[in-house]
This record gives sequence, C-alpha cells and structure tokens, in this order.
Amino acid sequence: MVQSTSPPAMSGGTAQRVVVEDFFGVIKLFSDGSVVRGDETTIIPPGPYPDAPGVQWKDAVYDAARCLKVRVYKPSPAAAACGSEGNNKLPVLVYFHGGGYCIGAYDQPIFHSFCQRLAAGIPAVVLSVQYRLAPEHRLPAAIEDAATFFSWLRGAGAAEPWLAGSADLSRTFVSGVSAGANLAHNAVVQIASGQIVLEPPVRVAGYVLFSAFFGSEERVATESDPPAGASLTVAMSDQLWRMALPVGATRDHPLANPFAPGSPSLEPLPPALVVAPGRDVLYGHVLRYAARLKEMGKAVELAEFVDEGHGFSVGQPSEATEELMGILKRFVNRHAALS
Repeated sequence: MVQSTSPPAMSGGTAQRVVVEDFFGVIKLFSDGSVVRGDETTIIPPGPYPDAPGVQWKDAVYDAARCLKVRVYKPSPAAAACGSEGNNKLPVLVYFHGGGYCIGAYDQPIFHSFCQRLAAGIPAVVLSVQYRLAPEHRLPAAIEDAATFFSWLRGAGAAEPWLAGSADLSRTFVSGVSAGANLAHNAVVQIASGQIVLEPPVRVAGYVLFSAFFGSEERVATESDPPAGASLTVAMSDQLWRMALPVGATRDHPLANPFAPGSPSLEPLPPALVVAPGRDVLYGHVLRYAARLKEMGKAVELAEFVDEGHGFSVGQPSEATEELMGILKRFVNRHAALS
C-alpha cells in the first residue's frame, strides 16, 4: 500500500516535484516536503516470528489527539510467579522500536515478537510505544511523543488495569533498538534533567540500548572501514539522519551526537546496559558512548556481540539472542532489586 502526505503536483505551469531522498522506494521525499511511502516489508522482513507462549497483549491510547498507542505485554501467571522473587508485581520495560526514526512500527511482527520474548524472558510488563515518524514529523517530534507517553504513564497509565494489577512502576526500565535506543537515551536524559517530569509511582531504575543509532560528523573507525557483512551501510545511516533531523541540521545535532557541543549533561543518568554488535557500522559510536559513560564514573555494562549485526536482538531467536536475554534479565533483576 502506498501512502502520500500530499496530492501530486499540478500541471499548468506549476513546478514539478523533484525527489530529493529515495530510501529503497519505501520513502520518497520530494522537494516540496511531501512524502510517498511504499511497502516496508521489502526491507523489514515480515516474518513469521515466534509468539511467546502465555504472553497476553493489548493496545491502549496514550495520546488521543495524535491517536498514538502503546502495546502492553503481560507474561503468563506462571512466568510472572517465577520472576517475582517475593514481589507480586513485575518490573516494567518501556520499549521503542527501531527504523532510523523514519520507518518501523510498534505493531510490526518483528518488534511484536521481540516484545513478547522480553515479557516472558525477564519476566516483565513490556510497554511498546508508538511514536511519530520522520520525515513527515522530524525530530524532536519522537522525543515529544516520549514525553507525552511518560506523562500518561504517571497518570492515566498507572491506573490501566494490567499495570495497576501487575506492574511495579517504581522499577521501570527504558529501552529500544537502533533509533529506538537513541530515543530511549534522549528520553532518559530528559527524565534525569527534569525536562520530563516523573512522579511516584513511576521511577526509572535503568536503561538499555540495543544497537544504538548515534552519529557525528566525525567518522568513527567502523564507518571509515565498515565491518564485513554489515546490513546497515554508512550511506543508509546518513540518509536516515538527513530525513530525521531538523532541516539543515548535521549529525552533530545533540539528538544524534550525545557528545556534540550543546549536548545536555549525562551526569545524572541511571545505570545503563549498552549492547554493541560488532558487524555494525555504528559499533564505534556505541563503544564510544559506553566508554564515555565509564570515564564519567557512571554505572554502565557493555555487552559486545562481535559476530552479530545491527539490530540482531529483534531477529529470529538464536544462540546470541538467548545469551542477550540472559544478560538483560540479570541487569533488570539486579537494578530492580536496588530500586
């Protein structure tokens, strides 16, 4: 199905639209700012992906004005009982999907399956958040949506029956893959600085970045000399940033480069788990991020998967994804116990 944000250019002397960005035919951005979208299954595999036995899920609206939803996942009672460790409520994992801020959706099979596996594997109540996409809605639109979501979570969301009955919001973790990891980072920065206000019962105990989508004008080593077999290329990454950032912004915009001039302080950040796949052109950015946090004395755990590619966490289950789930479970349980 093809979607367009505006009607075709008119004839009769009116200047014709020119394609200024074409992302594999899935996104065509025209010179007048209009966008035509194609079938994302040509670049995001449609599956099938496995369901996790016993996991229930349902959608709730967190922003009625924009019709934005959150999908709530709840593990089976048996899994929840195994993971409760004396607490009859579960930790909460907020999750933002990937796609370079330009593609992807919270309800796509690849992300839907992964969130089920998260709910069952940790176990936790998982909240998969829809947000607006660029280039129709350039950054900071997605960050604003995250702020709206957390406002909902501390109010109406806390009263949502599944959350009220099963979720310990004082043990909330914020996570995401690729652009979703970038969004998780920026949301946690705003929470830590007080720009996004959280009040009891919501408290962020830590955050998790899977294959984070960071950038800078200065190339890291894995961009200058990409690893063999990298699925995300430097050209693709650059193109996504051009469509996602405010018009005219460079990759040293603070939302892309957390260490650029003018970027907010990272001092108040909670404990972090940073997952770095080695066959990823962004590997150098992710390593630099973890290293800078360690230099600052922050509590950060780096999990490297040298033979895996960008976004491997949401792919088909494998030995690597099983290992990752174990690392994630230990991180959440350790920091949930400290909260």
